Amino acid sequence: MLFNYKYGGSSSVQSSASSTGMSFAPDTLREPTFFVGQLGKHIHFREAISALHDVVISDMRFKPKDKTEYLEWAKKQEDIWLSEYIGEKIGAKDEIENKIKTVREELKQVNAERQKVMGPFNKAKREYFNYIYEKDRDAWFVLDPVITVHPDEIFFECFSQDESTYGKLGCNYNVFKKINEFECGTTNIDYSDALYKEFQKIRNYKETEFKVDPSGFEVATENEDLYKEVKIDLPDSWVRGFLQVSSAMTLGGATFDLHPMDIYNICLYLRRYKEKHGPRSMKYILKPGEPIKVILEPWNYEINCPRSIYNGTEEKEIRVWGRRRILILERLLPVAKKFTITLMGTGLPSFYVADLGDMNFTLGLSGWTANDWSRAGNFDLMAPRMQVDDITKKTVYDALKENWVEDVDSLANRLGLGTDVVGGALSAYTQAGRAIYDMNLKKYRIRELSREPLPMDALRFSSPQEGKATQLIDAGKVTVQATENDGILKLTGTVRDHHKTYHPEVWIDKDERITKGSCSCNFYNMNQMRKGPCEHILALRMKFNRDNK
Repeated sequence: MLFNYKYGGSSSVQSSASSTGMSFAPDTLREPTFFVGQLGKHIHFREAISALHDVVISDMRFKPKDKTEYLEWAKKQEDIWLSEYIGEKIGAKDEIENKIKTVREELKQVNAERQKVMGPFNKAKREYFNYIYEKDRDAWFVLDPVITVHPDEIFFECFSQDESTYGKLGCNYNVFKKINEFECGTTNIDYSDALYKEFQKIRNYKETEFKVDPSGFEVATENEDLYKEVKIDLPDSWVRGFLQVSSAMTLGGATFDLHPMDIYNICLYLRRYKEKHGPRSMKYILKPGEPIKVILEPWNYEINCPRSIYNGTEEKEIRVWGRRRILILERLLPVAKKFTITLMGTGLPSFYVADLGDMNFTLGLSGWTANDWSRAGNFDLMAPRMQVDDITKKTVYDALKENWVEDVDSLANRLGLGTDVVGGALSAYTQAGRAIYDMNLKKYRIRELSREPLPMDALRFSSPQEGKATQLIDAGKVTVQATENDGILKLTGTVRDHHKTYHPEVWIDKDERITKGSCSCNFYNMNQMRKGPCEHILALRMKFNRDNK
């Protein structure tokens, strides 16, 4: 999916002994959106924007070690060992050892000459790549952050490189001691690693001007060369992940508050220890009227949270994965008042909202870190939850755009519609990337993720098999039975598809991953599990998840 941006220059920071000026270059292809103000709460903003940067660069996918150098060494060493072994066998050990010694001396001289000749080239190559790494770090970021200006606050959004972590920083206007001008809307801002380093220079004693530069939208014909055009080809899975997490915000879940020291204790243990085997989950024990307990597996280490009491009405036990992403919150601990946690369920997305006073930071985590086919079909957050006709949806959207931010009840009263209709319409726009649910204020906001409408038919499902599995479930053609043995969940059942009945089986481990599956369909017989599960195996998994929500 190709995204086009045109920036009026580059974002920059000018810093002196007494003042700092931050100027963000917006995307001039969008509707004019700008903001100019003087920062009032310097340290809180510095820590929060730095945490957002940690989301932007986050990539916790498994990276295998590079063994190229070792393999080259092993190949050379194998020849040496082989010659030594042959020499011992034929009895000419001394003579061969002398020859080997002579060859090694000659090889040493050749390598020295080679280094002498190639040395300047290798040095220049290293300097070149170091320059690229330092000066062109933009290539490391998949998509520049999205910034939205509203009548009551300005907020940044970003998504991680591993497609599993969402970050949002909201700053209401009390964060600024002086606001000169602003225009509501959404735009992408030019962002670089150098900009992050300049953020670290923000101090209380220095006046700091914050600017989403309005001059970038002025018509310029003489200085057209100052504009920077960027084209980024994003995988559908990246955009789909962003929409999945955003859509998940509109769904309910178990909600409770944690004291910053409780988050600190979790991060401290994760910093001190590294798991070597599964399950790598974090289990929340929620009992009404009692302190919240957190159990870190596989050590089964229990963290009691005496400062945090669960006020819910039902006892719950919820497991989440990808827990090391919570370390992003460490930077916020000194300035946070509390963390509001929302857990949708076991293996489903979770949200951590940090209360920073006049700012709020939302960390949205998908149900897992590795967003691959082994977890496909775990949930479908982008499924329509209520059918609303297009005219009504547009009416609701236009009404929301009048105020930019509003809750469902207020919109329903103003339009004379039912709250279920308004909620369904807003959920549809959230799924399409045109609105966002503010978990801090419990209200919907206008936010256009992209300039052009997103192709929702292509984004809803991660594969054709997942789409077919959803159709089979909706048609009532799937039955499932579950058995568990030594922590391994086995699902069996029947799937009726095109006048045939299939009997798929699937095994799921303690980390909620599909470890093995079988089916008699043609897709499975041709590919086994090399291209992921077939629609019948996925239907079994998805049906079980729906029945056990």
